[in-house]
Amino acid sequence: MLKFYNTLSGQLEDFRPLREGEVGIYSCGPTVWSFAQIGNFRSFIFADILRRYLEFKGFRVTHVMNITDVEDRIIARSQENGITIDEYTAQYIEALWEDFDALGCARPHVVPRATRHIPEMVNIIEQLIERSHAYKSDGSVYYRIGSFPLYGKLSKINLAGNVAGASERIDTDRYEKEDVRDFALWKAAGSPEEIAWDTSLGRGRPGWHIECSAMSMKYLGETFDIHAGGIDLVFPHHENEIAQSEGATGKPFVRYWLHAEHLKVDGETMSKSKGNYYTYRDLTALGFSPVAIRYFLLSVPYRKQLNFTLEALGGVEKTVENLQDFHARLIETRTEPGTNSILNKAVKRALEEFELGLDDDLNTSVALAAIHTLSREVNTALDNCQLREDDKREVLALIERFDSVLNIFGRVEPPMLDEEVQRLIDDRQEARRRRDWSRADAIRNDLSHRGILLEDTRDGVRWKRR
Repeated sequence: MLKFYNTLSGQLEDFRPLREGEVGIYSCGPTVWSFAQIGNFRSFIFADILRRYLEFKGFRVTHVMNITDVEDRIIARSQENGITIDEYTAQYIEALWEDFDALGCARPHVVPRATRHIPEMVNIIEQLIERSHAYKSDGSVYYRIGSFPLYGKLSKINLAGNVAGASERIDTDRYEKEDVRDFALWKAAGSPEEIAWDTSLGRGRPGWHIECSAMSMKYLGETFDIHAGGIDLVFPHHENEIAQSEGATGKPFVRYWLHAEHLKVDGETMSKSKGNYYTYRDLTALGFSPVAIRYFLLSVPYRKQLNFTLEALGGVEKTVENLQDFHARLIETRTEPGTNSILNKAVKRALEEFELGLDDDLNTSVALAAIHTLSREVNTALDNCQLREDDKREVLALIERFDSVLNIFGRVEPPMLDEEVQRLIDDRQEARRRRDWSRADAIRNDLSHRGILLEDTRDGVRWKRR
């Protein structure tokens, strides 16, 4: 039986969706003010594994992930550059999908953007005002936390000590609130030049929290199955989502809340000021392959903290290379007809252990252990010429099933000829000359994935096979 740890109940629970055979998932996406960093991608890959495993189990999944494309940093930087917020965010949205694809994540079925859902947000805010959960103050609208007795049920906070916005996004509103704990639903424009929308609430823009309530309920309904995100979002973001959504509808909002733990770098919180801040692109520029980065970010169960180091990622490169070599060797090996009964049992045991691990709150480390155990057993059979035709077919089919969830084997590429490598290097140099950085990065990533490492030097580009 598939079980998830539900942050709302604080317990491991059997998973039973609202509608048999169907699952709705909402996962918090990025704020596209810059390139996504590896902590973001740990959460994105967790959501990807969640979606893929539910599909593996036979569920029809609808996965919704939002994009926050309006907030203080985006507004400030777009104005500094003299462009619209759409023009500013376009480059980072494009980069997000390039990185998403390279890391083997299935794109969500629905990707709503905040700026495209202002009417839905206004509608919820108006419902909250009507139900006395919200009030206006100098053109802004605030949520009245005291009107919602269950506030704190997700984060288990002490309401008396709660200050709304006590996170990296502290409210710095200019207007007076009834209670310091109340949070902004709608922020009035401070000047005619300020980026804002004209609505029935007045000219302004939405607060951060209301975006996800509006977009999740539009595409998944007023009550849906799973809400996923990073542990840092439990309070205040997800707590506020519950208050807003349940305050507006009077119905339970989400049944299962799943949260991925923090990613540390060299044992510390990732920060640009500490010099330990990495985007996906920073790592590929250092020569690491996308599949190794993915493997590393999913290697530890999502509810455990993950400590990232460049040395550890280097070790994972070797692990992934061994798995891919095993896969290629299996494909290329000629086999005699028949079945090896020992291997037949090993295949069944590997599938059972894989599912038992992932059924237990997506324990990816157990699932990976099942894969590595099977690869060792099959390699031994290959060494001893004991692999038979039926075994080969079964193992390859099982690898395909494993990869439908973890996506760490990938396609077996034929070896590249030197002239092919040089042609791609020439294409990359031309892309760099045109300042088409996304194309240049894509070529480097493709070559790295196929075992070709590039080094840009003053004397030109050098390459070598890994």
